Amino acid sequence: MPSADAATQPKSHDQLVLEAQGLGRTVTSADGDLTILRDVSFQARRGETLAIVGPSGAGKSTLLALLAGLDSPSTGSVLLAGTRLDTLDEDGRAAARAGKVGFVFQSFHLIPSLTALENVMMPLELSGVAAARSVAEQTLTDVGLVERLKHYPAQLSGGEKQRVAIARAFATQPDVLFADEPTGNLDSKTGSRVEDLLFELNRERGATLILVTHDEALAARCQRRLAIDGGRLVSDERN
Repeated sequence: MPSADAATQPKSHDQLVLEAQGLGRTVTSADGDLTILRDVSFQARRGETLAIVGPSGAGKSTLLALLAGLDSPSTGSVLLAGTRLDTLDEDGRAAARAGKVGFVFQSFHLIPSLTALENVMMPLELSGVAAARSVAEQTLTDVGLVERLKHYPAQLSGGEKQRVAIARAFATQPDVLFADEPTGNLDSKTGSRVEDLLFELNRERGATLILVTHDEALAARCQRRLAIDGGRLVSDERN
């Protein structure tokens, strides 16, 4: 069972944590089969920051969902922190994500009936962290919300909600943090603060950060830029 220390100690930066090989996703519609993603391959190491960019409908969010094990590929494989996700069913993928993956979404995805503290405690408890409350309190303090521990999402501003979401994502010390348009619902000033926080925690805690974004300035802050167009990976470049 992970300890509180295990959830707060940084990890080394020399390890391959994510590998996609020949990823494809095809769905069936009334008009026939629709290929959303095809033959995407790349690797990411611990501590790297990657931006996934491309036009709307290019397949970016679909790729993120496959990499995170939220969906299954039609073809290809995903190796996440040593586990082959594409060979697992939904329950198996959920178990593989526990403690290894964090998420930050544009719409926050906080549980409205839980306080900020309880939202951050939940994944810690599910991962078996013994001192879930103290780790959650410290992580919320780290993101500047020590005065908001007992507030519910409806009592928080958009920027505060996203900081709670970031605290929740980083609290379990994940191997990979996936962020889908993390500043999309925020004004520019608040969005900039949230960006700073994401990269600061990435540096401090050693998680690989993979962002889907339309924001060119945010993409430029990442070490690598993966461009998706028409469901294909058309470039993989270092910034």
